[in-house]
Amino acid sequence: MLQPRFAASAAGDLRYYVSPLLQRLGVPHAFSTRTGGVSLPPFDSLNLGIAGDADVRDSSDNLEENYRRLRAAVGCSDLGRCWVTQVHGADVCNVRIGSTFENGIHADALVSDDPTRVLSVKYADCVPLLLASADGRAVAAVHAGWRGLVAGVIGAAVKQLERTSRSTAASFVAAVGPCIGFDAFEVGPEVLAAFERHMGAAAPIRNGQPGKGHVDLSQAALIELQSAGLSIDRIDATDRCTFSHPDEFFSHRRDGNATGRMAAIISPAGQPR
Repeated sequence: MLQPRFAASAAGDLRYYVSPLLQRLGVPHAFSTRTGGVSLPPFDSLNLGIAGDADVRDSSDNLEENYRRLRAAVGCSDLGRCWVTQVHGADVCNVRIGSTFENGIHADALVSDDPTRVLSVKYADCVPLLLASADGRAVAAVHAGWRGLVAGVIGAAVKQLERTSRSTAASFVAAVGPCIGFDAFEVGPEVLAAFERHMGAAAPIRNGQPGKGHVDLSQAALIELQSAGLSIDRIDATDRCTFSHPDEFFSHRRDGNATGRMAAIISPAGQPR
């Protein structure tokens, strides 16, 4: 088990987490919390997205202002945000320098070498994952729920980052962000079986009451990164559980559709800011 190495940071009332490894590369990035925004309950206050089937919705103006504040906190105020419609799959979008990009494409990861853009994925229990090449000039943002994990989204993102950066996964740096913790993520037998099929004996699962069990999503992400070629000493992680800290994080498992979303954002190094 990797020891937590994230660092808390703040810009006024806006609080977020950063990876020391990514910081050393000069890669602008953040894993947001729910504090420091303009949204009202139940989306208070730094809401960065909502469930597609939610009955109660935040305003688009609030979302835009919240994203503006988060980008400003990491020095990316003037950069365009690239985002996808997340579908719990393994598709990866490649955002290249000088190319157009259509926001809202169905995918769960983005890779880019364009320092004029910010990649963004949202989360509220699923695993947010950020990666960078050794020089920080190519980066990836990944949304990995349990379905995405067993579909292989992390491995697919690593392969695309290898192609974009023209380097190998062994040189990459990764940061596994806050997600629902092992004890809080109770699942049925079909989910346990899916992890066993995909990861074999290494699957980080624990049987519980008859027909139930638990999955350690953060540990699953670490295993997937190592399987894709990353070294454990080049991976940062945190032990913050989105379910267990309602003052700090939104959680779909805890609050249902009437809740907001955090976001993980990242931009390649190299652009004067």
